Amino acid sequence: MQRMLTGYYDRAKTVVSGFSVAQRTIAVIGAALLVMGAIALGAWLTRPQMSPLFTGLSAGDAAAVVDQLKASGVGYELAEGGATILVPDDQVYSQRLAAAAAGLPGDTSEGYTLLDKMGVTASEFQQSVTYKRAIEGELASTLGAMDGISAASVQLAIPEESVFVSERQHPTASVFVKTRNGSRLSDEKIAAIVHLTSAAVPGMTPEDVAVTDQNGTVLSAVGTGLTGSSSKQATEHEAKVAAAVSSMLDTIVGAGNATVTVSADVANSTSERMDETYTAPDGELTPSEQTKTETINGGAGGGTGVLGPDNIAVPNNANGDRSYELEETSRRNAVNKTTEKTITPAGEVTRQTVSIALNRSAVKGVTAAQVEALVASAAGIDTDRGDTIAVEFVEFTESGAAAAQNALQAAEAERAAQFQQELIKSAIIGGSVLLAVVVLVVFLALRRRMKRRVLYTDDGPIEYLASMSESEEEKLKSLRGLTDPTALPAATPTKLLPTAVIDVDDEPEPDQVLVERRRREIDDLARREPESIAGALANLMDEATA
Repeated sequence: MQRMLTGYYDRAKTVVSGFSVAQRTIAVIGAALLVMGAIALGAWLTRPQMSPLFTGLSAGDAAAVVDQLKASGVGYELAEGGATILVPDDQVYSQRLAAAAAGLPGDTSEGYTLLDKMGVTASEFQQSVTYKRAIEGELASTLGAMDGISAASVQLAIPEESVFVSERQHPTASVFVKTRNGSRLSDEKIAAIVHLTSAAVPGMTPEDVAVTDQNGTVLSAVGTGLTGSSSKQATEHEAKVAAAVSSMLDTIVGAGNATVTVSADVANSTSERMDETYTAPDGELTPSEQTKTETINGGAGGGTGVLGPDNIAVPNNANGDRSYELEETSRRNAVNKTTEKTITPAGEVTRQTVSIALNRSAVKGVTAAQVEALVASAAGIDTDRGDTIAVEFVEFTESGAAAAQNALQAAEAERAAQFQQELIKSAIIGGSVLLAVVVLVVFLALRRRMKRRVLYTDDGPIEYLASMSESEEEKLKSLRGLTDPTALPAATPTKLLPTAVIDVDDEPEPDQVLVERRRREIDDLARREPESIAGALANLMDEATA
C-alpha cells in the first residue's frame, strides 16, 4: 500500500513539475475555488431550514421573544427589520407553545378586548373613550394584515353629539402606515385603506381620512382624497380625448397634418348642493278653504267685570250691554315642490378646452367650421359647462419635422448597431464556449485512446503515451528497424528491453514477474511473426559485427 501511494505521489509530482507558471497559477486558483466551493456547500447543507416563528412583531415583543430563545438555546434569525423571527423547522411549534405559555407576544392591538376590562362603575366619558380606542385597535390590526404593510396606527376624531348644534360635524381619521422594506403603496391599496377606515365609523366619508407613510409622505389628505388623483385623472382624460381627436383628424386631413392639445380642469374635492323648487300644478287648483264665524249678542251685564289694576273688577260698560262677532277664513292651495340634491365627486371634469392646428399647405377641402363640429362631437364639448374649441390653419415648419425624422433615424440606427454589437458579443461568447467544449471533448477522446507506456532502459524507466496497441507498436518498431536508419539503436540485446503496457493506476509488479512477462510477450511475437523477428535479429547482429 505504501509503495502504491509513493508511486501515485511520484507521478503527480512528475506531472506538476511539467506545468508552466501560468498552468501552476491556474491550478492553484482552481484548487482554492474547489476548496471554497466545498466549504460553502458543506455549510449550506449543514445549515438548518428556518421558518417564521412570529411575524409583524413590535420592538418590545421581538426583544422579549429573542430573550426567551436565547434562554432556551435555540438559534434564530431576524428579518424585515426585526419584525419577523425565524427559527429551525423542528423548533417552530415547541417555541410557539413556550412563547404562548410566557404570554408572548403581548396583545398590543387593544381592540374590542378593552370592553371586557370595563367595570360597572365606568362613566359615560370612559365608555366613549374606550369604545373609540377599541375601534382604533381593530382598524390598526386589520390594516396591518394587508400585503405590503408591516404596521399601522389609527387615530379617530369623533365629535360629541349635542342637541344644541344645528349642523353635525363629520368625524375624521388619521392613519399611519409603515410599509415593508420602505416600498410605496399603490393607489389601489391607498383607496382600500381610505374606504375601509371610513366605512368603519358612522358618518365618515372617504374625504375625511388622512393617510401618511413612514417617510412622511401624505398619501391621502382630508378634503381632497388621494393626493395627486385629480391631476392624474386630468392627465388621463386629456390623453384620451387627444388620442380620439387625433385619430379622427389623421383620417380626414392625413397623418402629420394636425396637432391636438387638450386641457381639462378636474374638481379636487366633492361638493353637495340642495335645491328646492315650488311650482304651480298643472290643471285646476284644488284649494281647501275653511271659514269660522262666531257671534255673541248680550243683554244686561252681571255684577262681574274685567279685572283691572290691583285685581279690582271693572264693569264692561256703564249700561251693561255686551255684543261680540268673529269671522276667520283659512285657504290652502296645492303647489308642486321639487327637491334636488346634487353631489359632485372629486375628479369630475368641470371645463375643457381643445386647440387644433391644421397644416394650411396640406389640408384642402375642409373648413374650420366642419372640423370644429366634428371635434365637438368627438371630444364631448359642453358649451353650458364653458368648454371651448379653437381651430386654426397655420403653416407647419419642415425643419422641425426633418430634424425629428433625422433624430428618429439616428436613434433607430444606434439601436440597430447596439443590437448588432450585442448579437456579435453573444455569438463570440457562445462560439468560445462551444470551441472550448469541442476542444475538451477531442482532448478527452484522444487521451482515452492513448495509453501510457513505460520504456525500460539501462538508465531507468521512461514513460510516454502511445495511441496504438502494444502489438501494433511492436510491429512498427520491427519494421522501422529494417528500413529506418534513425531507429532507436540497441548495441546488445541486453541493452534494450521490449516495451510493455503498464496502466498508471495499476500497482507496480515485482522484477521477476516483469521479466517473465516480457519473455512470454517476446515468445508470442516470435510465434505470430517469425519473419519480422528473424529480420530484426539479423539486423541487430549486422550492427553488432559492424
